[in-house]
Order: sequence, then C-alpha cells, then structure tokens
Amino acid sequence: MFDPVINSLPAFASFFATAVVLLLAFALLYDLITPYSELTLIREGNTAAAITLGGAVIGFALPIAVSVAVSHNLYAMIGWAVIAGAVQLLVYVAARLALPRLNESIPQGKIASGVFLASLSVGVGILNAGCII
Repeated sequence: MFDPVINSLPAFASFFATAVVLLLAFALLYDLITPYSELTLIREGNTAAAITLGGAVIGFALPIAVSVAVSHNLYAMIGWAVIAGAVQLLVYVAARLALPRLNESIPQGKIASGVFLASLSVGVGILNAGCII
C-alpha cells in the first residue's frame, strides 16, 4: 500500500533538499542585490520588506515546482532555478529603474511598494512557470 511512496522517498528527498538550498541561495542573492537588506529590515519588523522578499521567493519557487512536475529531472530543476532567479532579479532591477523611489519606500516600510514588488515577482513567476515545457 505504501510501497510507491516509500520507493519515491529518495527522489523526493533529493528534489526537496535541492529546492530548499536553491531557495535559500536565491533569497540571499536577492537580499545582496537590493540596496538594503530585506533580512535586516524584516528582523526590525518592516512589513514592506517581508512582503517584497516573500513575493520574490514565491515567484522563484513556482517555476522550480513546475519544472519538477514536468520533467522529474534534478538537473532540469537546477537549470530552471538559474533562469527563474535571473528573471526575478531582472524584474527587481527593472522595477527599481522604472520607480527609483522604491529604494527609499521599502526601508521606510511603505506597504504599497512592498505589495507592488511582490505582485510583480509572483506575476512574473507564474508566467515563467507557465512557459516551462
């Protein structure tokens, strides 16, 4: 009865562990690329930073999940993670160039800016995930 699940545990563990490492690496890279540290701001109680980073993480995780579901290939998942990470970072850079005050708004805790950046990240993540074949 549980044999298929038990037999799949090693594959699950490798995909899950790799995905968690990729997610942590992306979150740290995202934190480094912004002119402020979301992690520091979140520790200080900044909701806008939490929303922004949360949206970026969700936007990054969606394509990874789809790549696993579509390909069942660990290397494909890693490849899509690289692409998804690059897309998410480009979205942030483009938003920052289009709306330079975002650099000030997030550290000031302006929720509207956090929701806007998170929405961009999730929206692009959904599009990215949908394009994986």
